[in-house]
Amino acid sequence: MIEINEVTKMYNTKMAVNNVSFNINDEDIFGFLGPNGAGKTTTIKMIVGLLKPTSGDIWVNQNHTIKDNKKIYYDIGIVFELPNLYMKATVEKNLQMFSKIYNLLPSRVNEVMEDLQLLENKDIKVEKLSRGWKQRVLIARALLHKPKILILDEPTSGLDPNTTTLIHNYLRRINKKGTTIIVTTHDMNEADDICNRIGIINNGEIAAIGSSDELKSIYQKNEVIIEYMENDTVIKNNLNIDNADERNQISKLNDEKRLVSMNKHKVTLADVFFAMTGGELS
Repeated sequence: MIEINEVTKMYNTKMAVNNVSFNINDEDIFGFLGPNGAGKTTTIKMIVGLLKPTSGDIWVNQNHTIKDNKKIYYDIGIVFELPNLYMKATVEKNLQMFSKIYNLLPSRVNEVMEDLQLLENKDIKVEKLSRGWKQRVLIARALLHKPKILILDEPTSGLDPNTTTLIHNYLRRINKKGTTIIVTTHDMNEADDICNRIGIINNGEIAAIGSSDELKSIYQKNEVIIEYMENDTVIKNNLNIDNADERNQISKLNDEKRLVSMNKHKVTLADVFFAMTGGELS
């Protein structure tokens, strides 16, 4: 479990994270969402021990991120959005170099290459790989030492659907085997699809935490989306059926045979994010 307890981070006079407290449970796939500058990257860097909180404490599997800094490195694998691989080295060589840090057997390198379908490209230099293949190498490298926690920054940004599906399926598989996963993403569909819990941070404060369904239920309204004819043009509108005037409008359109379609409005995770932050992910 990751415990964030009353954590604040100041940069001179700028408040980046403001008295934040929340937990990430064992075996969660936790989506950490927020606009640029909201504090999510700062929070992630504090979780992995790259930044020291101005105040408050963070514990990773009962190890303090500052006092027990070296211990948490064995528990965490991290993939940053910008690739930091040895571009002139092959896929296999990249993984072999990293495996030596943890004194791993050569068989472990082959194991992760097989899991992420990298064997066919193991002898290709990383600089010649597509973005999707580089992302697979980064994930493989982060998982070599079998960390208890995997942190992924925009894991499928810019990837083709096949590679995205492969990565999502692999993340689900290792999560079922006990790996806790933290994902930062700008893709609401991705967060909705793979995360069992979601945290939204805004202006350095936690705006909400819960499952996708729990968060969407907060903003679910009794609305319908209607399409109707007006002067040979199809008009689309949202109406609240708890409002008597709007109910009557629907009935009138139906009686006049101008109602083309009517469907219940379903709140999306993007709707929730917009409501809680006042804007879209950027």
